[in-house]
Amino acid sequence: MPLLRRRDLLQRSASALLTAALASTGLPSLAQTGGHPGIELTQLMTERGDDGLLLSYTVRLELSKDVEDALYKGVAVVFVAEAELFKSRWYWYDKPKVRIVRRWRLAYQPLTRHWRLSFDGLSRSYNALNEALGVMRRATQWRISDNVSGEDDHYVIFGFRLDTDELPRPMQIGLGGQNDWNLAVQRRITVTQGR
Repeated sequence: MPLLRRRDLLQRSASALLTAALASTGLPSLAQTGGHPGIELTQLMTERGDDGLLLSYTVRLELSKDVEDALYKGVAVVFVAEAELFKSRWYWYDKPKVRIVRRWRLAYQPLTRHWRLSFDGLSRSYNALNEALGVMRRATQWRISDNVSGEDDHYVIFGFRLDTDELPRPMQIGLGGQNDWNLAVQRRITVTQGR
């Protein structure tokens, strides 16, 4: 009988230690934010318009705790959205036609407690981090090319990522195998035969 009590006591204490260890890792805070940190492409579509080939995308972007901590400490991070248009060829490699890039620089201003988002030489302040991230999360009718001939097969490779090359050099060295800073998504989409 005492042996059974001792075994029950050990099992209960082990499960309590495991619960305490999981709680200290921050897993409940991830559940409260609505998901795991990372980038997920929820919508990607192309359409042919009067202005040319237009791209629309929506991403779910959740920053990891390490990235948020770096932002709060004054380190600016750069996000990049890039689209590359290819023409399919049967006899050789596919021909790249156009490559366009959008870059956003996100920084926290501790004195004013505002988030500054810079894009194409223009910058704007936001009160909350989610407001600033919301600007990058979606784009509609982004013109990526002039009119594309309808008889050719074209496709677009779209990518959205956190550019770790823009971080300060000492941080780049320390990022070796950390998945918290590897925020990237890439997808290929065929250009539809529209207009």
